[in-house]
Amino acid sequence: MSDFVALLGVKGGPAIRPGSNMPTSILLSLAEKTVLVDAGLGAARGVCDQGVALTAIDAILVTHLHSDHYLELGPLLHTAWTAGLTRPIPVYGPPRLARYWQAFLTSMEDDIALRIADEGRPDLARLVELRAIPENGPIDLAGITVHALENEHPPVRPSYAFRFETGDKRVVLSGDTAPIPAMAGFAKGADLLVHEAMLSHGVDALMARMTNGDERLRTHVLRSHTDAEDAGRIATEAGVRHLALNHFVPDGIPGFTEADWEAAVRKTWAGPLTLGRDGMRIDL
Repeated sequence: MSDFVALLGVKGGPAIRPGSNMPTSILLSLAEKTVLVDAGLGAARGVCDQGVALTAIDAILVTHLHSDHYLELGPLLHTAWTAGLTRPIPVYGPPRLARYWQAFLTSMEDDIALRIADEGRPDLARLVELRAIPENGPIDLAGITVHALENEHPPVRPSYAFRFETGDKRVVLSGDTAPIPAMAGFAKGADLLVHEAMLSHGVDALMARMTNGDERLRTHVLRSHTDAEDAGRIATEAGVRHLALNHFVPDGIPGFTEADWEAAVRKTWAGPLTLGRDGMRIDL
């Protein structure tokens, strides 16, 4: 399998509407390994649409505990199990992700017990290995070295960016974050930087569509995400070869087009640029 990064879902935030993209998930194929980063709504379908079986996933990493990044983790793992999973999958994430997984198993205990007894399935709990993101040192995925950087996504802590390194390739995923000085160094010389992006002037349009939130949401969005212009600046400072934008805020709102995003990021970035869309594959 050739090396690639597939943007399975590129919408910022958990709500989907007619015309919107799906929430965040990213699939990486590197060094003959398949790694899923985040599992927002639609992740399982997105993996399969890339021609990758759920049972072929070698590891899963979760950047932080906002629902648009892990809502479908349990259903995806359960579906992989019903599709024939027989080997353990390591799942790395913030410490309280283990609490989510145990609660998911509890919520599905009748179905799981029935399928073990009636269909001869192995125990699903034994096929998922929850592991905390290490505070010091990288994650070794047998051919891929993963470095984590704690980013800035208040009030959620911890929240991570990831850098994937093989012998000759380097891919950096920003995760959800406000612009931070450390990101340029973390992404230095990357073949691909996938960075979240916001249009600050689009936040008011987003808020106008909200029917069950208040100004606290607006405050969160503005302090916790990166304007597209700043994403371009980070890519320039890092000297990356290719910049892709994802986790768009706003997304699916009339009046905002690709031209708006390109105009914003081109103020600070002159290199190769991809504006992510659901299912988009970037070959490395």
